[in-house]
Amino acid sequence: MNKYLRQLFTAVIALFVVLGLSSTIIMAISSSTLNNDSRNARALYHQLGAYRGAILASDGTVMAQSEPVNDAFKYQRTYSNGPLYAPVTGFFSINQTADRGLEASRSMLLSGEADSLIWQRAKAMLTGSTNQGASIETSINPKIQQVSYDQLGTRDGAAVAIEVKTGRILAMVSTPSYDPNQLATHDSDAAAKTYNELAAGGDSPLINRATSQLYPPGSTFKTIVASAALETSDYQTDTQIPAGSSYTLPGTNTQLPNAVYQANGTDGKISLQDAITWSSNTAFAQLGVALGQDKVSDMATKLGFGSTITIDGTENTGTPMTATASTFPSSSTADKLALASIGQGDTTATPLQMAMVAQAIANDGKLMRPTLVDRVRASDLTVLSETKSQVMAEAFNKDTADKLTTMMESVVTKANPTLAINGISVAAKTGTAQIGTDNSSIDGWVIGFAPADDPQIAVAVLVHNTDLYGSFAAGPIMRAMIQEALQQ
Repeated sequence: MNKYLRQLFTAVIALFVVLGLSSTIIMAISSSTLNNDSRNARALYHQLGAYRGAILASDGTVMAQSEPVNDAFKYQRTYSNGPLYAPVTGFFSINQTADRGLEASRSMLLSGEADSLIWQRAKAMLTGSTNQGASIETSINPKIQQVSYDQLGTRDGAAVAIEVKTGRILAMVSTPSYDPNQLATHDSDAAAKTYNELAAGGDSPLINRATSQLYPPGSTFKTIVASAALETSDYQTDTQIPAGSSYTLPGTNTQLPNAVYQANGTDGKISLQDAITWSSNTAFAQLGVALGQDKVSDMATKLGFGSTITIDGTENTGTPMTATASTFPSSSTADKLALASIGQGDTTATPLQMAMVAQAIANDGKLMRPTLVDRVRASDLTVLSETKSQVMAEAFNKDTADKLTTMMESVVTKANPTLAINGISVAAKTGTAQIGTDNSSIDGWVIGFAPADDPQIAVAVLVHNTDLYGSFAAGPIMRAMIQEALQQ
């Protein structure tokens, strides 16, 4: 009898062990996979039935919020002025997991599921109240955002504005944009149809052109080559460097011309300052070759090229928002180095990256990490976290930054007076990158900052696939953004 009891007891213990192991696997190890399984209707109802926190602009403007509705999901995610803020917010959809914008990078906080909100969840459970997610307060300035968006209009492009001393992103616009409300609808068929239409093709509006698309930066890259030259101490603003009306790319028969005669210099020479002012291709192609691959590449790397840049979030808060790594060739032949040194060939950059270059010049050579969130608040308004400014790199010294600023001021005062603003000193560099079959089209660029003597805002603007030089396509947009920022 005792033998059978022992066998029964052993069997019961074994079953409990199996039950414990299976429960542990399901609840601890496989829970995330099961929750994210598209067939898990319970998880879907749980997510959409939760009160998701709001996303706010720097002045309190609501960009995204959850509103009570009378359906099975209880709350509807809504986006005020959706297309304007879509590159910042991303979307929360019945069909698609949040994979971009703050909806993704702060998803765990917005949903109330983050570890930092455990006491709020416990309180809600004990009181029987609704568990509410945290609100996200961003650095976005609605007026600068609106001006940028209005100025870009229907064109394919992007605009970024950064606070010089902190790295806070004041505006981030990508056009054409999309309306997140169409993806947030509780009509799953309509949401799926909209997503498939938006996602189709290589020029999808879902792509954030400010952070996720690479373009040849054209002559805006000459600021990086100039900084590399100044850092050697062998070059000053008045140093005469080889120029000329045309330059034969080394080892080829390809002729590289200038866009304006002033860029040719005199007797085959031009000062470094005038080379920036008049955007001399022949001067900077030869300067890049003279400096060598390592010096130009090292400066580009210090300014952020070659690395994916995290803008917001961590694995603990969701899916981090990142900017695609801009590229400068690590090794190339002399002819390719010459082209790369004028922002063509194998050199590519995101608009955010080029805004960061302008920010570093304006900030005495200190490159700040770009940020999008100022603080996170729990539903009881207690502050859960605040973002602190962080220096990513000291790319060059103050003397180099001051000389670059002087050179960039002359771009406005001498070559592009239409970029000037009454009573405000503006430093800028325009860029015109040839693209398409037989270089038949243009990416128009401008980067800049103001006031040049006390920089507050740094800007980069790209207009893709245009037929205008950067000064005409992107220049007026930068000017409007700076005017709006400095009159507040």
